[in-house]
Amino acid sequence: MNITWHNTNISKSDREKLNGHKGACIWFTGLSGSGKSTVANRLEVELNKLGIHTYLLDGDNIRHGLNKNLDFSDEGRTENIRRIGEVAKLFVDAGIIVLTAFISPFRTDRDNVRKFLADGEFIEVFVDADLETCESRDPKGLYKKARAGEIKDFTGISSPYEEPENSEITVDNGKDASLNVNVEEIILYLKKLEIIN
Repeated sequence: MNITWHNTNISKSDREKLNGHKGACIWFTGLSGSGKSTVANRLEVELNKLGIHTYLLDGDNIRHGLNKNLDFSDEGRTENIRRIGEVAKLFVDAGIIVLTAFISPFRTDRDNVRKFLADGEFIEVFVDADLETCESRDPKGLYKKARAGEIKDFTGISSPYEEPENSEITVDNGKDASLNVNVEEIILYLKKLEIIN
């Protein structure tokens, strides 16, 4: 192909200096109903209060636009995550903390996104809630439809979910979960890595 990378004059470090914090990707993964979007949304609110530049990419929202042409087959899911990884990489390069809330069921797909970014810029957060808890929540009625055979390739029912083996953070978001505790744990981790002050 006749394309060449064009270097720009302003670097990621220039943008981070202007923002007052580093760029990073906080990748929330877990079953449908585990609370990925809930935790990510609250975290974004708290980071916003601290003056941190953020953007939240949510799985359902992205499938309304950028990825609306993808299905839920293994191949469709892999391409969905690849595209999100590329978008997240752009946000990190802009010196922004991007939060992504996607089931992202396959370890290989998540590991491939990690490779897009520098060491320490990809923070995998496993939102841990067992299938029974997720199914009891069923905020969108998807488990009920999956059990009735109305939805095929549904993660946790007819399609596998591969839990992270070495996530940077695991938050217990089961029945007795504390949203405030889970969000504070992530903020403390960001401070420990000096991504934020």
